[in-house]
Amino acid sequence: MNRLTDCIINKKSSLLPVWFMRQAGRYLPEFREIRQQNQDFIKLCCDVNLVKEITLQPIKRFDLDAAIIFSDILMVPFGLGQNVKFKKNYGPSLEELDLDKILNCKEETFIKKLKPVYEAISSVKKNLNNKSCIGFVGAPWTILVYMINKKSPKQDFNFENLIKDEYIILKLFEKIKKMISIHIRKQIEAGADIIQIFDSWAGLIPEKNLKTYCYEPNFFIKDSLKKTKVPLIFFPKGIKKNYLNFCDEVKPDCINIDPDIDPEWAKKNFNQIPIQGGLDPKTLLKDEDTVKKEVKNYINIFSDYPYIFNLGHGVLPQTKVETVKLITEIVQGKRK
Repeated sequence: MNRLTDCIINKKSSLLPVWFMRQAGRYLPEFREIRQQNQDFIKLCCDVNLVKEITLQPIKRFDLDAAIIFSDILMVPFGLGQNVKFKKNYGPSLEELDLDKILNCKEETFIKKLKPVYEAISSVKKNLNNKSCIGFVGAPWTILVYMINKKSPKQDFNFENLIKDEYIILKLFEKIKKMISIHIRKQIEAGADIIQIFDSWAGLIPEKNLKTYCYEPNFFIKDSLKKTKVPLIFFPKGIKKNYLNFCDEVKPDCINIDPDIDPEWAKKNFNQIPIQGGLDPKTLLKDEDTVKKEVKNYINIFSDYPYIFNLGHGVLPQTKVETVKLITEIVQGKRK
């Protein structure tokens, strides 16, 4: 058992594992070089050799406790037959929703389209010495948002407009939940020993609808995979105090907090559920003294609690490589 799984499963507070969301990404010059030569992002995510290389880039640079597979949450819509493109300075763009096509997508067709993801995980796993191999998915609500909205909901998002057609929502939501569970299971079979579930847009759900669109679908995922005994880290970003209700309803193996969550409050209220993350990614853009102070604050708060050091979201593209190295070494006690 490696440090990350030991922390989650055995709730060991003496360990302080460290990894970063989006650690294999745009802040690394070696990644930018590959990305420049591979403009089609989905195609890149299906290139087994390049995915392996990108996934291992941060492991070669920093002594992290985990590699997270280089992929995207929108591989699920892609697997279901909804084409996805990434436009510069715009983000993801999904084609018009063809409900019949998606609802009739067979399990074997879905798995075949996403086979490169599973092959890449197997390949990465062989190159990790006692480090975790993390697979991931988007949570059902977050995938639903992208598939219906056809773009990032950062602008002009209206909850009522999104859910107005109850028939579409009901049918599509059920299909998404099932396929996400399959995608997780295939990643586990390929060698992933931890899965993170990103509910990146949970903060868009009105409080009265959280049970339907956040708690219940995330619990469905957890329940459908309990036989695998692989730890699931849940990240219902942006739901503020409702993190507590999420923990009560879903009972996650581990919960990732975002920068809006007071770490002291989380420690006091989460009833020994292992906690991951919290540090604002924008902190990494500040001066060295501020970075050290903020990192040590999280370390000190969780010194007697099962905690995985990470951020409250992914590493920002403008982050300096030296800052990630500094934080890693502070967490590991190699730097003061």
